[in-house]
Amino acid sequence: MLEQLAGIISSSVMITGLVIVMMMMIECFNVRSQGRFADFMRRRGPLQVIIAALLGTVPGCMGGFAVVSLYTHGIMSFGALVAMMIASSGDESFVMLAMMPRTACCLMLGLTVLAIAVGTTVDLIHRKPAIANQCEENYAVHTQDITRGSRHFGWKRILLAFGILIFLTALCLGIFEEEHSTAGIAQPEYFLGSINLLSEDWMNIMFAVFGLLVLILVLSADDHFLEEHLWHHVVCHHLLKIFLWTAGTLTIIALLMHFVNISTWVNENVMIMILLAAAVGIIPQSGPHLVFVTMFASGIIPLPVLAASCISQDGHAALPLLAEDRKSFIIAKAVNFVIAVIAGISLTIF
Repeated sequence: MLEQLAGIISSSVMITGLVIVMMMMIECFNVRSQGRFADFMRRRGPLQVIIAALLGTVPGCMGGFAVVSLYTHGIMSFGALVAMMIASSGDESFVMLAMMPRTACCLMLGLTVLAIAVGTTVDLIHRKPAIANQCEENYAVHTQDITRGSRHFGWKRILLAFGILIFLTALCLGIFEEEHSTAGIAQPEYFLGSINLLSEDWMNIMFAVFGLLVLILVLSADDHFLEEHLWHHVVCHHLLKIFLWTAGTLTIIALLMHFVNISTWVNENVMIMILLAAAVGIIPQSGPHLVFVTMFASGIIPLPVLAASCISQDGHAALPLLAEDRKSFIIAKAVNFVIAVIAGISLTIF
């Protein structure tokens, strides 16, 4: 029990830290471009969907966190959000690439094409934002941002820098790494020099680089940017809410997984398995989806079931959306569920 609790806290801190880092980077890009970054993204609906789908295809949840952050601040459309959630398979992408690289690459390409098609359709149906965004700040650019102001090392700057430094240290030491169960299945390795291309190490390196950039930003930013954008907007408005919702959701999921064995639900009826895979994919966490990944790799279930699960689930990427905009979470997950079932049945027929 204590080990599970430690895992929940660790995952919650990691997810919250990555989301906050992404938010701070977006704040910096938007302010330094004097709002042109946000305006560029707002005016390019079809391009938004393509960018969101490509970000969702990136293994892990980093791309998903970025799209959720942009959506909740009114910069990306609901169609772009849906596209990301369809294209994303969370941390399971690493496992699929390791266990079945050719199938995984083909599946990821198919999901990207489907995500762009569905996201574009959603935006055509809802030309105006379908759901009001929850964040009042919307990455606003203030008049004080035009000229660089004074810089003092107050307690807020020191606390932010210290917090980011601790997060970076934990990331580099591998404290947040998760073990994926793939016992009994051969896992090919693909190396470039000493780096395993199909491991999470290179993603952790990328996260660490982003965190280092944000640390430099915190130390060098003027007082107004640090106070209004980083502290008031990102930390005060988002940090605690995201952490509490993430930790609470992971706790509920852990309790359910303890009493329910998802693998026993699977039977020989492909249609029922597709519905089950799509339903399990609604759970906003990396882990349950591994049941279908390992079963497919072992030849127990067919491709349509795995495809339905991949379309419906998006790892941890949707957890910040659950914290910021629960209505958007429910509607987006409902759309993904329907698309997952339709795609799974279509693959079975054709």
